[in-house]
Amino acid sequence: MTQGVLSQSSAPSHGEHHGSLPALTLGALGVVYGDIGTSPLYALKEAARAASAGGTLQPGAIVGCVSMILWALILIISLKYSLLIMRADNRGEGGIMAMLALLKARHAKPGTARAYVLVVGLVGAALLYGDGAITPAISVLSAIEGLKVDAPFLTPAIVPLTAAILIGVFLVQSKGTGFIGKLFGPIMLLWFIALALLGIRGILMAPGILSAINPLNALYFITHTAPLVGFAVLGATFLAVTGGEAMYADMGHFGPLPIRIAWLTVVLPALMLNYFGQGGLLLSHPEALENPFYQLAPDWAHYPMVVFATAAAVIASQAVITGAFSLTRQAVQLGLFPAIRIKHTADDQKGQIYIPIVNWLICLATLTSVFMFRSSDALAGAYGIAVSLLMAITTGLAALIALKWGYNPILVVAVNGFFLLIDLAFFSANLPKLHEGGWYPLLLAMVLTMIMLTWRRGLVLVEAARARQREPEKAFLDMLATNPPLRLPGTAAFLASAARGLPLSLTHFVRHNHALHERILLVTGKLQEIPRVSDENRIELIELAPSVTRVILHFGFMETPHIPSGLRCGVERGLLRGVDLAEMSYYIGRETVIPREEIAGMAMWREALFAFMQRNAERSAAHFHIPAKQVVEVGVEIEI
Repeated sequence: MTQGVLSQSSAPSHGEHHGSLPALTLGALGVVYGDIGTSPLYALKEAARAASAGGTLQPGAIVGCVSMILWALILIISLKYSLLIMRADNRGEGGIMAMLALLKARHAKPGTARAYVLVVGLVGAALLYGDGAITPAISVLSAIEGLKVDAPFLTPAIVPLTAAILIGVFLVQSKGTGFIGKLFGPIMLLWFIALALLGIRGILMAPGILSAINPLNALYFITHTAPLVGFAVLGATFLAVTGGEAMYADMGHFGPLPIRIAWLTVVLPALMLNYFGQGGLLLSHPEALENPFYQLAPDWAHYPMVVFATAAAVIASQAVITGAFSLTRQAVQLGLFPAIRIKHTADDQKGQIYIPIVNWLICLATLTSVFMFRSSDALAGAYGIAVSLLMAITTGLAALIALKWGYNPILVVAVNGFFLLIDLAFFSANLPKLHEGGWYPLLLAMVLTMIMLTWRRGLVLVEAARARQREPEKAFLDMLATNPPLRLPGTAAFLASAARGLPLSLTHFVRHNHALHERILLVTGKLQEIPRVSDENRIELIELAPSVTRVILHFGFMETPHIPSGLRCGVERGLLRGVDLAEMSYYIGRETVIPREEIAGMAMWREALFAFMQRNAERSAAHFHIPAKQVVEVGVEIEI
């Protein structure tokens, strides 16, 4: 049985957020806002450069750029994400996978509208991996580039130093980041305080920059500048809101209230002040365009700010990496990705996981970004296009969820349509960057989407092949009653991929051994389209015969499917009397998938890819945490 056997059911579940409101708010600063908190390192610089178009930077352009950034933060983050998107939660959990679970798109039949929703959702999920490959690179690069302000001779060392720091970040993942993570919130709080103080210093240089709070300045700049320049500035402005999607993706860890409080009381004010300050600096010293963030700091503080910015960039990178681990686990649970080894780095903390293959693939993609683009300026072209498309997809899925929940269609179309137009405007503005590097995250997303769709389709074909080989349940039970095989002492659990019919491992065992244990449990793991399942709803029993019981264990998509723990729940509640879990044997089908051209399925190259992934996926016993000494594998060939 592979991980893909988990399927939908229904049971109540509730997210848990442990800690006081101040503690959760501080934690949100470190995890949720690390990415957007490092955007001042490069966002206004890129927007102002685009506005200058290689010439002199005019005061009106500076005010216009700052105004555009300010109102992008207000419209996209404060209104769209904080007030709208965060309402589309799945029992407290957010993110693309939670949305797909809400829309029940996972079981969509090919060619249906829901199937297209699934494809769009998977593209969004894959774009998050593209974001994960670029965020660490651009954050750390832009922080280290501060060395050029006072020590331009160190420029050749920036790329190697960035690579060394990033390798260190990925190396420590296997050790767990729970202890270090406790420092993230306080460090980011100090970072935002520093942003605000530097911003106030810049505002005092040119108080006139405060006029940027008037959105008419942004509109005037856009409408009175050359279309290509305005388009380029709009695309660069979007860099200021990248990372905002973490508010929704990480909602399950902290709850919506702490995330909103952290945004409105700390993050937004600090970002506004810093962007105003950078704008004030540029008004009084246009030559600071090379790096306005670091020029805001007094000379004596340049090197300390490089260290501080690097620490903030590492925290932003850590948040993205952790998010990729969580997203991968959800994809595995939803049957959209092969079962892979997931290591829990802290038994006492939920969500502290490490996935080796994901860690090193993102490391490879990130280092490729660093050495391919070599500067934050070049990476900025690759950054916005993926995140803007992801935000547009999120807005569209949120609209479908609102319609499903019964909201007024006219209101849904009006509100979500307004924000979707903004998302598409930013996406269009970033499209010209496709040839500058925007193709890179899109290529990563295309490959990952193809892999997920291939895996999902392969699971459907494998289950169909299993169904063709299964012996009818009634015939087997009749045989036990009329012509019983030799009965072996004890209990045997046969893992089943479906909640009906007989597992192939069982029929193969009887056919070859002409014997069967005194008590048989047919155990199936079922995925709920909810984050977590309570113990009261964990186990479901169906008596098929006096000695044969079907056991259905329910797991949420945010949970680790643990078969022994699920059965122990049944024993402790008195539902599985007389079962000795320590002495029980687990029989699992070890399937070998064989692609066949003569069987209608996928293209042969996709079937070969699926077979490769299936061979290299984590074995079912390990995935379901079954003790190795209690496992018996039964070889089964599956042709697709």
